[in-house]
Amino acid sequence: MGYTIAQKIIKNHLVSGEMIAGNEIGIRIDQTLTQDATGTMAYLEFEAMGVERVKTELSVAYIDHNTLQTGFENADDHKFIQSVAKKRGILFSRPGNGICHQVHLERFGIPGKTLIGSDSHTPTGGGMGMLAIGAGGLDVAVAMGGGAYYITMPKMVRINLTGKLAPWVAAKDVILEVLRIMSVKGGVSKIIEYGGEGVKSLSLPERATITNMGAELGATTSLFPSDDITREFLKAQGREEDWCELVADSDAVYDEVIEIDLSKLTPMAAMPHSPDNVKPVEEIGAISIDQVCIGSCTNSSLSDMLKVAAILKGKKVAPNVSLSIAPGSMQVLNMLALNGALSDMIAAGARILESACGPCIGMGQSPNSKGVSLRTFNRNFEGRSGTADAGIYLVSPEVAAASAVTGVLTDPRTLGDVPNIEMPKSFIINDNLIELPASSDDAKNIEVAYGPNIKPFPTSNALDNDICASAILKVGDNITTDHIMPAGAKILPYRSNIPFLSQFCFKQCDENFAQNCKEQGKGIIIGGANYGQGSSREHAALVPLYLGIKAVVTKSFARIHCANLINAGILPFTFENTSDYDKITQGDKLCLPNVRNLIDNNSPVVLKNITKNEEYPLCYDFSKRQKDILLAGGLLNYTRENI
Repeated sequence: MGYTIAQKIIKNHLVSGEMIAGNEIGIRIDQTLTQDATGTMAYLEFEAMGVERVKTELSVAYIDHNTLQTGFENADDHKFIQSVAKKRGILFSRPGNGICHQVHLERFGIPGKTLIGSDSHTPTGGGMGMLAIGAGGLDVAVAMGGGAYYITMPKMVRINLTGKLAPWVAAKDVILEVLRIMSVKGGVSKIIEYGGEGVKSLSLPERATITNMGAELGATTSLFPSDDITREFLKAQGREEDWCELVADSDAVYDEVIEIDLSKLTPMAAMPHSPDNVKPVEEIGAISIDQVCIGSCTNSSLSDMLKVAAILKGKKVAPNVSLSIAPGSMQVLNMLALNGALSDMIAAGARILESACGPCIGMGQSPNSKGVSLRTFNRNFEGRSGTADAGIYLVSPEVAAASAVTGVLTDPRTLGDVPNIEMPKSFIINDNLIELPASSDDAKNIEVAYGPNIKPFPTSNALDNDICASAILKVGDNITTDHIMPAGAKILPYRSNIPFLSQFCFKQCDENFAQNCKEQGKGIIIGGANYGQGSSREHAALVPLYLGIKAVVTKSFARIHCANLINAGILPFTFENTSDYDKITQGDKLCLPNVRNLIDNNSPVVLKNITKNEEYPLCYDFSKRQKDILLAGGLLNYTRENI
């Protein structure tokens, strides 16, 4: 039996476990990336480990999230990250150099390599045949220190692409179709691989768009083969020597196969408030819009931007629409400026933003109240834009640009012939915003810069034998990490200040949550299905840890958040009978008696409802390593004990 692409990479990097779906495996990590919203905490964790220099082949620290500097906090965090990078052997991508995933694809990604990043959209690298996985910051810190990265061996799903995209239909429409088919829960514990003749018709940026939004499926990662298209892209970036061919074996076995005929797809949109709430643009109709935002790590490549510029050329943005455009990297912005495309955008009335994440994480450009915003981004969770009652639609750059001109949601197929876009044979290479680390000798004289907003990592203790606390919060299905720990311009600057952040925890679900936690000292959270979907931000586990949350019991978890809970030392359980979820009321007194001994001996665990005199059997499937982490009170404690 042959291997899939992912299995080949895993096999070459396997350090523990067997490649059997459901088993825990440890893999060697070649590259890591961080961004500043999660990176500050990741580097605080790395510093706490006492490792002198990173042990990966390549680690890069990007500044792309908290670039809005309305106070000292973001600038201080950037100085901290810059000093750690210089001292510990990490490349530092300065503000303005671009979005981490776009820049990494351009300058550092290598087919066949493993990459983990403290950002859930790290699977963007799968567009060039990397095994690229989003992870919590502590997992990234451990990998930088030379430790393996542990995951449950996923199942393999092949999406077989046939045909070719029709004019005005985009790569965004491909992944929206996949989300329509599989849902935001359909990729959990799976790796998605794309194959078939249709793959050859997709450029590397188009492939990266598809793997980027694979994160919205809940998938571990997504991959395309590394082929001549990949080689052409790397050659244009002056990195042809990094190319290697990587394809699935003809007799590889997949657990699931999905067929998609590209020629039958039409322009689509994900409607509020979920990426899988997908309908054809034609079916949704010409709804009036207030805002269009083009960019993000999903759709900010040079090819995307050139298409947008061509649609806008000689036209004017509708008077009822605010259009903002954020090129994904300095390279993209520079090339747009030199070939005149940037001028076409500006002349049409677009507001040009810096090369950063910006509106995607609620960092500026929040729409008006009850506004309708079309975005080429990857998430449209309620409130994520910074406006609680806004309606966010996820669309392709083509749909976005066409709609910006007409003032209503527009099927671009009504515009006539597709503009002819010619991609350059080579890109402008200018890495002067990437700082190299100091040598090992020089690094000894570098002091790490700690600003006043940087507070210590929250401490945790070894797991108690008995846990008794109230059901301090009960929430429904598809709770996102944005619900748990919001993003946005007002909150993101405090990502290195857990005590300050704690006042915003679960505020969208229960405005008294933080106060209740402080009054009671500890608590247990009850959740529905797919709890913790969305961003990889470990703050959604660290802040509840700080507030005294001891356990989270749900119908099911999103992968990264479950791992982050374990890393924080918070017990994640699921109901054996999902109907038991309905029996618990917020405020009920709950107990997990003898839980430490039960977990240590792999014995059944029961949740007792003291208020209602009921018992609910719980499920868990912790590996020996995960069990030891929980017993120690979290991954940092465990690492200190075993380093």
